[in-house]
Amino acid sequence: MKYKIVNINETGERSVLIIYTGGTFGMIQDESGSLAPFNFGKVVERVPELRQLDIRLTVISFPTPLDSSNILIQDWKDMAYIIEENYEQYDAFVVLHGTDTMAYSASMLSYMLEGLNKPVIFTGAQMPIGSIRSDARENLITALEIASAHTDGIPIVSEVCVYFNYRLLRGSRSQKLRSSTFAAFESENYPVLAEAGIEIEFNYAALEPYNPNSELKVQNQLDPNVIILKIFPGITEHAVKAILSDPEVKGVVLESFGSGNIMKFDWFINCLKQAIEEGKIILNVSQCVGGEVEQGKYETSKGLNRIGVLSGGDITTEAAITKMMFLLGRETDKDRLKHQLTHSLAGEMDSVWE
Repeated sequence: MKYKIVNINETGERSVLIIYTGGTFGMIQDESGSLAPFNFGKVVERVPELRQLDIRLTVISFPTPLDSSNILIQDWKDMAYIIEENYEQYDAFVVLHGTDTMAYSASMLSYMLEGLNKPVIFTGAQMPIGSIRSDARENLITALEIASAHTDGIPIVSEVCVYFNYRLLRGSRSQKLRSSTFAAFESENYPVLAEAGIEIEFNYAALEPYNPNSELKVQNQLDPNVIILKIFPGITEHAVKAILSDPEVKGVVLESFGSGNIMKFDWFINCLKQAIEEGKIILNVSQCVGGEVEQGKYETSKGLNRIGVLSGGDITTEAAITKMMFLLGRETDKDRLKHQLTHSLAGEMDSVWE
């Protein structure tokens, strides 16, 4: 892929590479009044404040800006490749991305960028940069300030994050919950990492500690043969069977009720049991935004433990489905795969970092 590279600011104490993938952020109105992508290399014309930052800035753009609804596995690999190729030249990275699938991309990059010890901050906008009331300028400027923040040369942030509407969230804990307000993203099961007011206040206790001995190793073997099965009152046996019987499917994220509960129907348990016997991995996550799966707490979830459904704890659906793609792409040992699915790899669930 041929990327477009433009230097925005060539002086400053720290260096940040902006990776522009597309999304609402980079839209302006064309002559017909429709929204269309603009040449992001000219971003300084829209955000002249960038010249005032004491940061060396470079923009690298995808050849064709992507609507984030069209993000594919190859696009995640391309983002990781850009970071890997430029890792030694820059102190930090800011990824401009559409909001609809930003939480999925931030989760996947959290897994793929093994050994990361520099900031990778995803941000975007609910309104195009060409709009008078756009949130794009604040999101970009503050994301850059957070990315470049350091103490004695050591970055304050050294993980994949999402910055949006004055708050910094762990990438693998973030979810887009709103489409009609600037406060689009939340992290219900993990504390906010930083809040931007007059000053940027970092929650140091919640941040992943900097590891000077880490070396970046990009893991890009991903397997797309996964599905999400969201249960609902009235779901039919033939629909469940149609989903679970697909021979190409290797992993299933089961979106259950409340703290991991399902319908107490023999046919449903039997469908799950048969899928597991055929070699499929099933991970149970909650449909609720906050809280966690506790299999066996109620009678309606006891059967899941018995047949071998795995508990996803407090992981988000976005982090669960990308984690399954990631692990199925690299792990051939079933026991090791199951262990990693139920333990934290990148701070995505409530267990120790491993």
